Amino acid sequence: MTDGWQDLVVGARMSVDQQFADRVQASGLSRPQWGLVMTAVEFEFEDADDPDAARIVADTSSLEHVLPEMDNVDEQMGAMGAGGGSSGGSGVVGGIKDALGIGGGGDDDHEELAEESRELAQAYADELQAFLEDEGRFEEIRRAAAGE
Repeated sequence: MTDGWQDLVVGARMSVDQQFADRVQASGLSRPQWGLVMTAVEFEFEDADDPDAARIVADTSSLEHVLPEMDNVDEQMGAMGAGGGSSGGSGVVGGIKDALGIGGGGDDDHEELAEESRELAQAYADELQAFLEDEGRFEEIRRAAAGE
């Protein structure tokens, strides 16, 4: 499979980004955290050779590399008074929990953050595929991904 198909969906991704912003806002991730997720996620075609089974999937295998930074981003935002997202260490409550040693940055927090990030990334991939289908471009993109 080739990655050249990703160049063909740049405009579609910008549209999906705008549509997906509400979904991110309703999640437990802040906008800066979502930005980090998107840097770690690769979008791939699964079964690109099969027109009936082909679908866009989110490869989140690199997500673990940005999880510690996701905590830092929210802590920095909280320190500036912006109060984004809901990862363990943000805002006043997070600061109190940290001071008491009962919250923020633990493995459970990271796993929750990772799971929500994986779910959102796949939802984004599904939304991108639906957008391409609605625009009548999915088949063209699938063929490019299959190297046809």
